[in-house]
Amino acid sequence: MNLIIGDFIMALSKHLTDTSLYTWAMLRIGLGAIFLWAFLDKLFGLGFATCRDAVTDVVSVGCSAAWLYGGSPTEGFLQFATKGPFADFYQSLAGLAWVDWLFMLGLAGIGTGLLLGIAVRLVAVAGIMLMLLMWSSLLWPSNNPVIDEHVIYALVLAGIFVTAQHQKWSLRRHWLKLDIVQRLRFLQ
Repeated sequence: MNLIIGDFIMALSKHLTDTSLYTWAMLRIGLGAIFLWAFLDKLFGLGFATCRDAVTDVVSVGCSAAWLYGGSPTEGFLQFATKGPFADFYQSLAGLAWVDWLFMLGLAGIGTGLLLGIAVRLVAVAGIMLMLLMWSSLLWPSNNPVIDEHVIYALVLAGIFVTAQHQKWSLRRHWLKLDIVQRLRFLQ
């Protein structure tokens, strides 16, 4: 009898683990879409966070605020949205070319890596760092004394990091076969 119950518990735990991996895959893909969309919107000015008039709500796709057309993807946020004890530091970075490049490469790399399931641990760490930087630029959150969406995203990215070796719906298996990935283990 104990053997049957033990087998049942083992089978159930295996099923729950497999099911949770699909949940982590959906979270990974969803977050990847968020990061990649932010990159595309800031690059082309698609009218969501970029190229939308704050007063009239009119969208001007491809406006001068788009990175591709000379705008800075970091200047508006860093100059006007930052607050708290680190605001002066973040405001001093507003519009700097190297900050724009790092931010945009981060959004593109994190988004692509999460969507495709490649270099997941690396992009999860990068995503956690980006989320914590953004959180610290907005201290203290408006709706909660400590936690906002940036902290929640960072926690989800930590879960994605932990489950990276057991991903579902990814190109991981193909990615691991690449010579460069085999040589540079941190790309796994």
